[in-house]
Amino acid sequence: MATSPDPAGPHSASPLPPQSPGAPGVSEGVATALGRIPSGLFVISWRDDGADRTMLASWVVQAGFAPPSVSVAVAPTRDLLAAIDRGLPFVVNVLGESQRGLLSRFGKPSNPGEDPFTGLDTLRTPGGIAALAAASGWIECRATTRAAAGDHVVVVAEVVGGDSGSAGAPLVHVRKNGLRY
Repeated sequence: MATSPDPAGPHSASPLPPQSPGAPGVSEGVATALGRIPSGLFVISWRDDGADRTMLASWVVQAGFAPPSVSVAVAPTRDLLAAIDRGLPFVVNVLGESQRGLLSRFGKPSNPGEDPFTGLDTLRTPGGIAALAAASGWIECRATTRAAAGDHVVVVAEVVGGDSGSAGAPLVHVRKNGLRY
């Protein structure tokens, strides 16, 4: 005797997978899979009211060829978004494998009035923004579009300058759980 397939799918009798505490309704398997998406680690820098500012970012990808562009996912509480809204350019500093020690330094956003680059070799881009001289590369950008993406804002920016920096390979980051940093 033939049976018809279960309309709920072949896994309907299985228990639900464990839920992730980071996002209700998202399974641990999905959280782990998201965490396995590799990304680089980047120091975003910009100049605001004559002061250098920075933040650490991991969600940066090339977004277009012509014109060259990148996208950056930014938490809405970050000062970078206010700077972008005022038309200020920013720099994506591509950290190299040898720069893992900088993660704790740039892991917290810089405060106005404090020089986040004290003791580090920097250069000034054509737009006047500090870039890490020893980075694997730096890319100067001007935002063109932004869109809400869940609990972050995705900024698309045109590349207006840059340099390949040192010959070191970029630092690659994989998280244990894709629902938190």
